Amino acid sequence: RRITTNTPLQALVTLNDPVYIEAAQALARRMVKEGGPTTESRLSFAFRQIALRPPSPGESDQLAKLFRRRHDFYRAAPDAAREMATSELGPIPDGMDVAELAAYTNVCNVLLNLDEFLTRG
Repeated sequence: RRITTNTPLQALVTLNDPVYIEAAQALARRMVKEGGPTTESRLSFAFRQIALRPPSPGESDQLAKLFRRRHDFYRAAPDAAREMATSELGPIPDGMDVAELAAYTNVCNVLLNLDEFLTRG
């Protein structure tokens, strides 16, 4: 059992560790494939996979803002998008947008770093 912590060292490891990036990429691909047709439904799908509960309205808003910011960034930086979306799992599946997938990967990386995911109450 892990205790709740606010140490930046843990966050630096989990945000940058290749295993966490690979897990975030895999969850992002599932979001696109199984999460429904809208950004909101996909964000809710991923949140439920991680936290085993629906997101609150505030959590949904924050995730949507993060997605939009990162999506805008990756549309302007296709090489960075390809790196984020493929660095660990390899090429993206046919029909998926690389900028969108990279932005969802960032969102999933954040979700995988929630205290709710890392610790057990």
